[in-house]
This record gives sequence, C-alpha cells and structure tokens, in this order.
Amino acid sequence: MKYYALIEAGGTKFNCAIANENRQIINEERFATTTPEETISQVVKYFEQQRKAGFDFSQLGLACFGPLDLNSNSASFGSITSTPKPKWSNVDIKTQLENALSCSVAIDTDVNAAALAEYKWGASQSTNVNIYVTVGTGVGGGVVINGQTLKGLVHPELGHMLISGVPEIKGVCPFHGNCVEGLASGKAMSEIWQQPGPELGDDHPAWDIEAKVLGNFCHNLMVSFSPQSIVLGGGVMAKTGLLEKTIDYAEQSLKNYIVFPYKQGLKQIITPPGLGLHSGLLGALALLIE
Repeated sequence: MKYYALIEAGGTKFNCAIANENRQIINEERFATTTPEETISQVVKYFEQQRKAGFDFSQLGLACFGPLDLNSNSASFGSITSTPKPKWSNVDIKTQLENALSCSVAIDTDVNAAALAEYKWGASQSTNVNIYVTVGTGVGGGVVINGQTLKGLVHPELGHMLISGVPEIKGVCPFHGNCVEGLASGKAMSEIWQQPGPELGDDHPAWDIEAKVLGNFCHNLMVSFSPQSIVLGGGVMAKTGLLEKTIDYAEQSLKNYIVFPYKQGLKQIITPPGLGLHSGLLGALALLIE
C-alpha cells in the first residue's frame, strides 16, 4: 500500500494527515498556526511519528494559505510571500518540509487544491471550468481549468474582488475596503456587526446582506470565468438558507443575461462541497494523485 503525507495549511491551523492510494485518511492531527518555527517543527515531528508507525511516504501534498510564489522558475518557489499573518512572510515552507522530511513536496494554494479535489472527486466532476470558494475567517477562491489549477502572474485572489451595490454596510478590508473578504468573511461580519456570525439570529439583517454580497460575487464569477461549477464552502456557508439566498441574489443580479444550456441553471452550478469538510485536505492529495 502506498501512503501520502498531506497538509492543509491555514492561517488558523495546520491539518496534517496520512492517506493511502485509495483516498482513505488513515491518521489526522491539527496544530495551531503560531510561529513558523513552532508550527513547522510540530508538523515535522508528527510525520516522523507516522513513518515510525509504518506509514512511510515519499511525497507530501501541501495545500497552503498564501499568497504563495508558485513560479517554478523563481528562486523563492514554494514560499509564502507577503502575508498579513505575523512572522510568516517569506517563509520557504516547501523547501523546509522537503529538507526535514526527505520527500518531494507538491504545493498550491489551499483553495486551488480544494477546487482540484472537487473537480476530481466531488461536486465539480465532469467540468471544464470550476471554482471553489471558502467563506470563513477570510474569503479565498481557487480555479481549475481543464483539470489544471489556475496560476498566472501569481494565483487567483478572488476574495479581493470588489463588490458594489451593497450600501447597507462598509467593508473592513485594510487593503480594499469593499471587497468580498472585507464585506462577507467571518472576520468582517464580526467587525461590521460587533458580534460573531454564529451569534446573529436567523432574522438578523446581516444574513440577507451576506447573501447579497455573495450573490454579486457569483455574478462576477459567472461572467468572468463561465464556470460549470461554483462550490461554496467554509464555516460561514454552514448557515441554514444562506446558499439558497445567495443563488436567488445571483439570479436577480444576472437578470437572465446568461443563456444556460438545457437543464442547467444557477441551482445546478452553485452548490455546497461534494467532499464535505475534507475538500482542503483531499486537495493536498489531489496535488499528488493523477
């Protein structure tokens, strides 16, 4: 049996796991994202223990928070670049893990990797263009085109797409103000409404405004990429009814401009993750398994 090391590296926690060639998660453990030295040391120790337990591996899939340098010709390829996460800017995480664990490391953004996993095994199967969006503490989006994650000048930063037509609130992104992340992330909701999203009642106006922002966002994704699948994941999307309201607002915003193929519409295109809570972790595996 072949085994793979997997990391879903987020700004809050590193989710580490061993999986086999049948996509079964054998073992899993989480570590808080503190300093690079402390967190990477814990991650290395975990995988060394897994090897001693008989789960030897030669490849590690790293679905990592960014921004990342994903240019393979760059001297800093595989490094986290200029991130607001304290002390993590310019950390050569790919090289550090390769050296410490004597294995090859495949790296992409956490959301690009999740989009790839949904394309291979989840809600976005049999598509040419698919998008995965996580709406959690922040908002990030990954794009897969013809089975390949999108990497151009850098990589997609869909969460910082500007949103208009929502005068009820003012965005709090320190870089762009009224971008998706500044208006609709979990952190933004807490700042705008002065209490965490989970504490807001079902009838609180925050949820209708949240759906409007995300609906406008989906409008932009549809006219920019013409995706056959938009998967909306992340903790904020767990709110009952939010997905349905988001689709309604996207339909209102598009105003029947897009002519959909037979038996296709936004209800078939905008969906929850097919892989549940494991899109990110299986994304790390998707970077390794063809």
